[in-house]
Amino acid sequence: MSDAPLHQLSATRLAHLLSRREISAREVVTDHLKQIEATNPLVNAIVTLDADRALARAAWCDDVIVKSGPVGPLHGIPIAHKDLQDTAGLRTTYGSPIYADHIPLRNSLLVERSRAAGAICVGKTNTPEFGTGSHTYNAVFGVTRNPWSTDHSAGGSSGGAAAALAARMVPLADGSDMGGSLRNPASFCNVVGLRPSAGLVPSWPVTDGWFTLAVDGPMARSVQDAALLLSVIGGHDPRSPIAWPGSARHFRDSLESDVRSRRIAWCPEPAGVPVDPRVRDVLETTARAAFEALGVELVDEQPNLDGAEESFLVLRAWHYAMSLGDDYRSHRGELNDDVAWNIELGLGLRAEQIAEAIETRTALYERIATFMQHVDAIAMPVSQVPPFLASERWVTSINDEPQLTYLDWMRSCYLVSATGLPSISVPCDFTGEGLPVGLQLVGQPCGDFALLELAHATETAMGASTACPPMALGAS
Repeated sequence: MSDAPLHQLSATRLAHLLSRREISAREVVTDHLKQIEATNPLVNAIVTLDADRALARAAWCDDVIVKSGPVGPLHGIPIAHKDLQDTAGLRTTYGSPIYADHIPLRNSLLVERSRAAGAICVGKTNTPEFGTGSHTYNAVFGVTRNPWSTDHSAGGSSGGAAAALAARMVPLADGSDMGGSLRNPASFCNVVGLRPSAGLVPSWPVTDGWFTLAVDGPMARSVQDAALLLSVIGGHDPRSPIAWPGSARHFRDSLESDVRSRRIAWCPEPAGVPVDPRVRDVLETTARAAFEALGVELVDEQPNLDGAEESFLVLRAWHYAMSLGDDYRSHRGELNDDVAWNIELGLGLRAEQIAEAIETRTALYERIATFMQHVDAIAMPVSQVPPFLASERWVTSINDEPQLTYLDWMRSCYLVSATGLPSISVPCDFTGEGLPVGLQLVGQPCGDFALLELAHATETAMGASTACPPMALGAS
């Protein structure tokens, strides 16, 4: 057993030690609660703590393992759920003052599955209102700060999850992603965020079960740990009309693979979007060197992303109007201006615009699927900028190019969302100021496992995922 504190160990390592009864769930949860107590006041990542119930469940896990073995693959492992996931009996605000005192009566499907696998919920992670934007702040709980520099943003909308992982408060967390909300905060906080193929992680309850721009997915400090969580939250469920058939257990298989035959499209400025030189420098130096060390073939090819932006913005607005229209009509004065703006865009859409967006996105998918027939993945920036100051609402300029809305600076993520391809943010390296930068890898259609194999190899070659922010060292 390692001499490192339990909160420094990976989820995979903890699962191994717990299953062999070399450590107890009580010890694991107690250690992580101490870490939360020490570091959360600095970053505001976990906004609703459930310590008493977490300790009670840990005691139950310890009793059960003696009688009948581990509950499941996540037996005794702490997890924090994004405050967009319903948790029965535990406050779920969606980051909105409208739901500041809301306590759901049922768990979401993702929470159900995590619990059934033996995970122990220690609380909820912060999110911008209704997950709107890639900077985590709201009127209920305030701003979440970056563990690598508390003056800077942790990203969003799964910023609370990313910050909690980086600060070693939990080994596993979940997030959701429409325009980059799993990938952007992972990049900002030097952790891993996987946007899986639509339906691999079925979502329930939802307003539109057929909607594929928004997905739930795993976050962790390593690709292997993200795959472990994916193996639990993925797989078929009859409540989702787009759920993949079968189990996701195979994501617990080894990710070790010889990637020398992989062909990677190098795409440092997708669709010509502006990219901060600090991000480009990190990717050109560290990511390219990692690929060379791995022996993969890099080709300078750009996919044709025409129509990605237009279709994404229309379908996003349509979804906002559909899912939040009632809240807008009843509580307009309590909504964040960015949320209200997106709903109003959706309410103003004509049927012809929605039909055209669906047609355009379909053509985009056919084009990108053809492109992916001769490459195994695309390598590109996650975020076009490194973490920005937490006092700002969003990035207003990149390389002197104005960014006019809270969405504009997120193009390198949301253009990929429109394609429907799986994508992952992997820790790459740090800027000269010590701010994290992630590498985005985009996989083939439904090629989530192959993407995880490549991400695991690349993560190991780059080495940044083993770094820990100073605030998270020695807190216990």
